[in-house]
Amino acid sequence: MKNKRTSWQVAVAAEAIAAAQFARCGFDVSVQYGANQPEYDLIVAQGERMLKVSVKGSQDGSWGLTQSLLAKADYQGAIDKWLKRHGSRTVFCFVQFKGVALDDLPRTYLARPSEVAQRMRETASCRGDTILYEDHTWSPRAAGAGTVERIPECWRFSIERLEALLVDA
Repeated sequence: MKNKRTSWQVAVAAEAIAAAQFARCGFDVSVQYGANQPEYDLIVAQGERMLKVSVKGSQDGSWGLTQSLLAKADYQGAIDKWLKRHGSRTVFCFVQFKGVALDDLPRTYLARPSEVAQRMRETASCRGDTILYEDHTWSPRAAGAGTVERIPECWRFSIERLEALLVDA
């Protein structure tokens, strides 16, 4: 069986995993109808509390988020434009399939757009980047030579993380 999945297959799998995880945590989950709707893929609710969730799947250890907004190598400007597209009730659910066996759950992370933007701003020794890395070390010839990019541990999908995001929404 082929190991690489198409980007569409990764996106479908990521959205299904995310929906299942929210449901496991006691949330009602609504899947948005229609392909590629702007800003969010799921709405999750618990009583009166609600979040819009944008799900991003990956099988290579990173998520490209702002490439289409990059002009003249202005990484910080691209991040600013990206951040303006997202509302205060939107959170990102990043789903990582790299190195995950079929009978294991992929690694999942939850973050506010402002947190994602801050992490991307700090990438490559604060040059910024269009990509959010799960765990990446820059090579000696790269702009961020020797630095390590890593998703904060507090972003791991958990009931505690969900509660923190709901308080601030």
